[in-house]
Amino acid sequence: MQQPRNTPMARLLANPDFLRLWAVGGVANVMRWVEILVAAVYTWEATHSALAVSLVAVLRAMPMLLLGAVTGVLAEVLDRRRLLMAGQSLTAAGSLTICTLAATGHLQVWHLAVSGLTGGLVWTMEMASRRRMVTEAAGAADTVPAVALDSTTNNTTRMLGPLLGGLIYQQAGIATAYAMTGCGYILAVALMHGVRHAQVPARLQARRIVLDVVDAVRIVRRHPALLAVVLVTLAQNIFAFSYNAVLPALGTLNFNATPFQVGLLTAAEPTGALIMGVALAMRRGVPLVALLMVGGSAGFMACLVLLPLAPWLWLAFGLLVLGGFGTAIFTALQTALPVTQAPPEARSRVLGLVTTCIGFSPLGTLTMGALADAIGPGRAIPLMACGGLLMMAATAAMLLRASPARPRPVPGE
Repeated sequence: MQQPRNTPMARLLANPDFLRLWAVGGVANVMRWVEILVAAVYTWEATHSALAVSLVAVLRAMPMLLLGAVTGVLAEVLDRRRLLMAGQSLTAAGSLTICTLAATGHLQVWHLAVSGLTGGLVWTMEMASRRRMVTEAAGAADTVPAVALDSTTNNTTRMLGPLLGGLIYQQAGIATAYAMTGCGYILAVALMHGVRHAQVPARLQARRIVLDVVDAVRIVRRHPALLAVVLVTLAQNIFAFSYNAVLPALGTLNFNATPFQVGLLTAAEPTGALIMGVALAMRRGVPLVALLMVGGSAGFMACLVLLPLAPWLWLAFGLLVLGGFGTAIFTALQTALPVTQAPPEARSRVLGLVTTCIGFSPLGTLTMGALADAIGPGRAIPLMACGGLLMMAATAAMLLRASPARPRPVPGE
């Protein structure tokens, strides 16, 4: 009997390799967001310094800045499946080390910083390797629906991770939280082991790395939509997402929040992104329009400007949920535009450049932390968001000046 509908969603859910890659992303991302929340709360409680919290977050993002473009080149030539398995094994070892240190009473803030650096190194491979493999497993016809579904899952994990991390930290402590993340990463390794992955072998030539990165930069400069992805990613990670680094301080000072309530507040924006992501997936993905990505990001930044004005925790939660609608659009197009508009042989390299832009988040995180210590998180967050809005205006102007072109049709529609 024939299937009643041969929809992209049905094909994806019947694809075992896509399901495994999807699950790896879900498990690893939940564990990562648990660690980020727990490390931030522990550091704040140990130091009462927003700058110290920011420094711990900075080290997790630093590998993206330094190695993002390079990992894009590596993912073009080395086995992406083995790279991911090795990375998840490394993060599992790091988490279990933190668990042991905490359980024996030897944990220091700098241990969390080193663990974050290790996790950031592995995270750097995520976009150029796993997300590239997701599109390869899905096939050309289902690329955009696969990206939309994977982006929805990422938003779900950003919601569940902080909630789970805050609850476990409050009820059982940091050792239990890191024991759980270590086991989660081991599960991700097991899932990756079963993925069938065919990749054309290539020889890694060290002297070609710089040339390949430069070529990727040329490709981005020639395509306004790809350039917009780079600029919006920079703005989001410098001026917007850096609010997460001082959210424990804002929650404590403005709302007298408990660790679980801080986790709830941290999960608000991903909750909105999940709602919007589901809506987008039901209509077969996001229209491939760069201006839509700019508008979604600007909407999120506007909500951050209003965030400290909220008199109650639930109202702050609602503002961040609303901002999450915009980040869902940004997240989906951040991957979908490079995958559909960059040349096939350069997609991992372009995604590597996007990863480098994500790696600029330490600049925003450090600035946010320093401003929060100097003028308070309630002033630092909207000040940074206004900087992002200015950058969104400049990016929109660049797109409007570019020669008008109709957006490419979405495969499968």
